Amino acid sequence: MTKPEHFHTLGMLLRRAESCSRVAVWVGGALTLASVLLISFDVLARKFLGFTTGGADELSSYAFAISTSWALAFATLQRANVRVDVLYQYLPVRLSAVLDWLSLVALGIFMVYLTYYAMEMVQTSWAGNSAANTPLATPLWIPQGLWLLGLAWMCITVALMLVRASLALVTGDLQLVKAICGVRSAQEEAEEEAAAGERMVKGGAA
Repeated sequence: MTKPEHFHTLGMLLRRAESCSRVAVWVGGALTLASVLLISFDVLARKFLGFTTGGADELSSYAFAISTSWALAFATLQRANVRVDVLYQYLPVRLSAVLDWLSLVALGIFMVYLTYYAMEMVQTSWAGNSAANTPLATPLWIPQGLWLLGLAWMCITVALMLVRASLALVTGDLQLVKAICGVRSAQEEAEEEAAAGERMVKGGAA
């Protein structure tokens, strides 16, 4: 397989990863919205109807953890994670590209460790048939397993990004390195906001 074919394949895999991550974000958002509605109903029912659904706080905590882990990959692909760029913006392009690559490596290492220990926790809950000490008595491996799924997908996504960024760094394509794992510039953020505003205007006109 030639070098351009390698790049094309990796680019295609990253685009597919972004599509899957976008779906995961929507599912996580739906979980968060459902938990908000459940809590709102529970509060209103307790206030005006004199009963409670029970377990709303427990289910909402599960939904928050799951939706957060499922959003990690998309946020990383969109370079929406927080980076301190006080000095970064004044560095030479090559040095800043290397730092971008190193930051992705550090993120990958952290995610692998976090996912490993999360997997151990899920295995322990499964083996011990652990359940939440709540009226729902939820088997803990279920929410923990869904949380782990998001972390595992994050690891896969970061691995794809790292391979693509490494090849770009070796071949001297510094702009691609920055496009994969660099800090978003003010111009990029402004263009994205302008595009979002245009979509809103078109949607309102339709």
